[in-house]
Amino acid sequence: MKFSTISAMFAAALGFAAIGAHASDGTITINGELTAQTCTISGNGQGNNFTVTLPKVATSVLAAAGSTAGATGFNIALTNCTPATGNVRTFFEYGSNTLADGNLKNATGTATLVEVQLLNGDMSPIDMSKADGAQNSKIVAINSGAANLPYAAQYNSPAGGATAGTVSTTTTYSLSYQ
Repeated sequence: MKFSTISAMFAAALGFAAIGAHASDGTITINGELTAQTCTISGNGQGNNFTVTLPKVATSVLAAAGSTAGATGFNIALTNCTPATGNVRTFFEYGSNTLADGNLKNATGTATLVEVQLLNGDMSPIDMSKADGAQNSKIVAINSGAANLPYAAQYNSPAGGATAGTVSTTTTYSLSYQ
C-alpha cells in the first residue's frame, strides 16, 4: 500500500511539472469601449427587430453571373438619442448566414444560387464579412436626438442561374456610435 501511495504522488508531481514546463508564446490584448449613447430604434416602423420583404422576381433576371434584382429600401430610424448629437453607423455582425463575399446566404429558403446583398441608401454595397468600420456602412449624423440610416436589400446571384423558390435569411446588427 505504501508503494502505490508513493507511485501516485510521483505521478502527480510529474503531471504538475509537465504543466509548468510550457513557455509563453505571446500576449493577447483586448480593447473595447462602452458608450453611454442610447437611442430608441425602429426599423421600418417595426421596432428593433424587423422584416424586409423583397419583391417576387423572375429567375430570368438572375440568370447571368453577378446579376442583381429587387432592391428594396428600408430605414433604421433613431429617436430619443442621448446625447442628442454625434455620429452613428450600423455594424452588420458576422454570423452563420454571412458568406465570404460579404452577402447573406439563403439560409432557410428553397431557391438556389441566390444570395441577399445589403446596400447603403446610395446603393453602394456593404461587405458583411468585414469588421466594424470596414464594411462600407455609411456614417450618419445624429441631430436633435434623431437619425435616419437608409439601406436596401436585394437578390444577388454571383454565379448566375438562380432557381425558383423562396429566399429567407437573417442577420444581426449593432449601432456603432462615434
